[in-house]
Amino acid sequence: REAFDLFDSEKRGRITLHELKVLMRALGFQVNKAEVVKLVHDMDPTNEGLVDFPLFGQVMAERYAERDPEEEIMKAFQLFDHDASGKISLKNLRQVARELGEELNDKELQAMIDEFDRDNDGEISQDEFLDIMQVGTPSSAA
Repeated sequence: REAFDLFDSEKRGRITLHELKVLMRALGFQVNKAEVVKLVHDMDPTNEGLVDFPLFGQVMAERYAERDPEEEIMKAFQLFDHDASGKISLKNLRQVARELGEELNDKELQAMIDEFDRDNDGEISQDEFLDIMQVGTPSSAA
């Protein structure tokens, strides 16, 4: 709702199709004007160019449902893997913590890694990261 309200600057309860396109791009969806028009008109054939919050919710729910969860998780992994090594190291995690303004010491950061580090190499691999994000708890690896 907050994102919608930011673009509804005049507090009319509606945004234009152009504002919807900009909002969707801000939320990470690569859409063009024609796609936005089609999305809205598929859900509301009588729409005349204004989108209220309920229609916005429908459009966004459909778009989020189309996303591949594993692909989205791998995009998130890349945000941590600054050196493109294919693993999240203590150095990577320290950098992310610093960027987020978190004051965690190396012991705390390493404990986070160790909790999910199934192969005990001191880093988080892509597979381990997928497990964390999909299940949220460490797998019981042999």
